[in-house]
Amino acid sequence: MSSLVLDEITAGLVAGRIIPYLGSGMLALVPGGSPVPSTPEALAAAITARVSVPHKIRGRLTAAAQFIENFKHRKTIVALMSESFAAAVTPSGLHRYLAGLPQLPLLVDTWYDSALQTALMHRRDWGQVQGLSQSEHFGTWVAYFDATGAPVDADVAASWSTLLYQPIGSVTPARNFLVSDSDFVEVLTEIDIQTPIPPRVMELRAGRGFLFLGCRFNDQLQRSFARQILKRSSDRHWAVLPGELTRNEARFLAEQNIERIELALEDFSSVLTGQTLAATA
Repeated sequence: MSSLVLDEITAGLVAGRIIPYLGSGMLALVPGGSPVPSTPEALAAAITARVSVPHKIRGRLTAAAQFIENFKHRKTIVALMSESFAAAVTPSGLHRYLAGLPQLPLLVDTWYDSALQTALMHRRDWGQVQGLSQSEHFGTWVAYFDATGAPVDADVAASWSTLLYQPIGSVTPARNFLVSDSDFVEVLTEIDIQTPIPPRVMELRAGRGFLFLGCRFNDQLQRSFARQILKRSSDRHWAVLPGELTRNEARFLAEQNIERIELALEDFSSVLTGQTLAATA
């Protein structure tokens, strides 16, 4: 990564022109290791260790969740997800630096933990919007919560300096999870016309770039969500993606004009947070 790219990303984050988009890989930075599942595969293993599912779907998170929902009731999968993410997650340095940027209008977090929420707790000028399962909240796509976790109306979000968007839900404050096949079928049926995406998110993404951290794009579901959240944003984005890319990942990066930063996330974090400190001093 050149110093020019680093300077551009740093300046963009500080000025609120670049939106961080976090994936489950961010948990690799948690001090002492993550106490909650940090990949879809690990989460599938955690829930199927508690409830027996057919062997052929045991490693597929959405299919395993759907089987449990069908045969053990929706409440069972919600309880299993809540147990899986019950442990407090200490925010990493990168979580804290992103949460500390006062001009950052939007953060996107696409995993179920609450590390970024915890990192934001020193502030009162933020709130969050989470995706909702249609099996539990039919006809309502999202719910808003203020900095204390209290539910609020959508119009309150316009007053927040920073909006945290969690499109597949989170364990806190209300145990909202999009995790089963039917959860995602409902959302993906409507997402092309942007129905499940909050209007405030649409407004804030306009003209801004995205920085993908802890994300992989080797799964169609992850690519579909990212593609729709990027819609009508800037035409330039970045992704920290070490290691070999799959053909689908490479195609997706080219399609969305995402510049790859081939660094380990830990190394990128160390460099970025140092630059962020210098830029905000």
